[in-house]
Formats: sequence, C-alpha cells, structure tokens
Amino acid sequence: MILEPLVAVEGALPGHLLTEVTALYAANRDFFALSGDFPDPDDIRVEQVAKALADELAHPDAEVLLARSEGRLVAVAVTLARHPDPTDPDPWIGLLIVAAELHRTGVGRQVTALVEERFRQAGRDAVRLAVLENNPRALRFWTALGYLVIGHREDRARHRPCAVLRKPL
Repeated sequence: MILEPLVAVEGALPGHLLTEVTALYAANRDFFALSGDFPDPDDIRVEQVAKALADELAHPDAEVLLARSEGRLVAVAVTLARHPDPTDPDPWIGLLIVAAELHRTGVGRQVTALVEERFRQAGRDAVRLAVLENNPRALRFWTALGYLVIGHREDRARHRPCAVLRKPL
C-alpha cells in the first residue's frame, strides 16, 4: 500500500481523482449521515467532494493523502500538521475514510500506520484526532489502535460533540 498526496494541477483537482474519491465517499453513506458533512448522504456529488477537498487543501498545514493498493484507491486520509489552536503541539488526523467493502479487513489499520509513520519521520511524537460522539464504531476502531480519549469538546467547524483522542508515537 502506498500513500500519495492529492495535488492540484493548475489550481484544480484532477477529474479522474475526484470521481474516485467521490465514489469512495458515497459508499460510506452511514458515516456521512452521522457527520452531516454533505446535505444528502444518499447523493454525494463530485462538485461537493471537490469543494470539501479544496477547503481542506486551502489550509497551509493540511494534506489529503490517497491510499492505493494495487493501483486502486482504498482510503483517503486528511491530516493537519498543526492544529489552529497554538497551544496544541500535535498533528491531527482529520479524516480517515476506507472503501466500504474493505471495512474490517485491516486497511484502516494499515493506512493509519502509514500516516503515523509520516508524522514520526517528521519528528512528531504524538498524534490527535476527534471522533464524533455519535460514532461509537469509530471510537472502538481508534481505541483498538492505541488512541486514548483525552477530552471532549465540540469540533471547530460544525460544533458537533466529539471525543478527542491522542496516541504517542
């Protein structure tokens, strides 16, 4: 498995990549129904995904990573090298979406390990993330990987209740 950064070409995201990412997002309907990130989780459109990715990439410390196995897109991870809160020293995993048909196959664990290794190689000693309080399945996934709940707060964008988790690297 490889991770490759999503890079805009002449200021735009390549259409074939947007189509792939949109299909992956659309297949994760249950997550997007919980998150409310898209108006209709049963009808996630390329334009909406393009805007969401462009919004992520507009942040100078954000990176959208595409995980591929045998050439196929299997997951998307969004990371943040620095949190907007200057008192927070850790990088963040902002999103991990795995192809729905690959849930519970170890792909999420593999992608997480690769993301953690990128942070480790960058000299970071821990990583944080937030899990929506209404998503106990995600909380079980992350705690099984060694992440510990260190607090509870609303997320910055939509003010949804979240558990904040941290893992030493």
